[in-house]
Amino acid sequence: MSVAGEQNQRGGINVARLLMSFGPLLFLAALIVVFTVLKPSFMDPINLFNITRQISITGLIALGMTFVILTAGIDLSVGSLLAFCGMVAAVVAKGGTANTLSLSTSGTQGYGWFAALLAAVVVGAAAGGVQGLAITRLKVPPFVVTLGGLTVFRGLTLTISNGGPISGFDASMRWFGTGLIGPVPVPAIIFAVAAILCHIVLRYTRYGRAVYAVGGNAEAARLSGLRVDRILVSVYVIVGFFAGLAAFVLSARLNSSEAVAGIGYELTVISAVVIGGTSLFGGIGSVGGTVVGAALIGVLQNGLQFNNVSSYTQSIVIGLILILAVAFDRWLKSRVRR
Repeated sequence: MSVAGEQNQRGGINVARLLMSFGPLLFLAALIVVFTVLKPSFMDPINLFNITRQISITGLIALGMTFVILTAGIDLSVGSLLAFCGMVAAVVAKGGTANTLSLSTSGTQGYGWFAALLAAVVVGAAAGGVQGLAITRLKVPPFVVTLGGLTVFRGLTLTISNGGPISGFDASMRWFGTGLIGPVPVPAIIFAVAAILCHIVLRYTRYGRAVYAVGGNAEAARLSGLRVDRILVSVYVIVGFFAGLAAFVLSARLNSSEAVAGIGYELTVISAVVIGGTSLFGGIGSVGGTVVGAALIGVLQNGLQFNNVSSYTQSIVIGLILILAVAFDRWLKSRVRR
């Protein structure tokens, strides 16, 4: 009995580890098969490239959120920060808030796409840094700080824009949201490059190992000589940077920056990270898993739209999947520890 039980236990652990590593990927493959059976046109290359374009925005923010959640933190402000950074980028690109509703680029004295991009990522990184400092210096929980940030950044966005959109960017800026390199959308390429860089940082650098160490046991990391507070601030700077980058790409894609942009993005982003296998309790996760999680949500949303499921129902489905993903993560970890 003991030998058989030990073999079964080992077999169970192996299955649990297999599911921890490849569960999201298997679920993604199953979704693709189901939606293809229901609608064969789901696999049309145009639709597949459309999915990559859709997931690139939330995917970029999810890359930054991976760093945050790996340290057992959370950032609820990313949707509002995206709107704020997008509005800042629009003001820079248009040279002010005049003619905000005009789609024409003639007669505008903007500062160009590079200045707009720089403004978006700098403002995003700075906002993330401020939140990180509030968490580490004031000892306020990340949930509370970023919940406050959610309302502050949305209010700043509405103040700058007076509640309306800023529209009409030049072709060079719009290319970052609507352009193609070969058949591949530019936003998808930006997301892929960013994912590769984040993977390298987390997997092969001292900083990446420090992020995992802080998430695994912050006190042990501090006793080993790591500057825990500095690392915690840095991950919020990173997610802020990616929120700014995503804001620029989204504004370029829509040819408009809107005060209501990014509403509900925090749910989608956190879902992508957690479904991809990153533990909300810190120390476990990967960029590859986040990419799979973002793709899974993108495929799910697109497939539901293909089958005429309302956007309200889509939110319910994603919320339920998030809860199930966390519960499944806890169950798998309990199986592995046995």
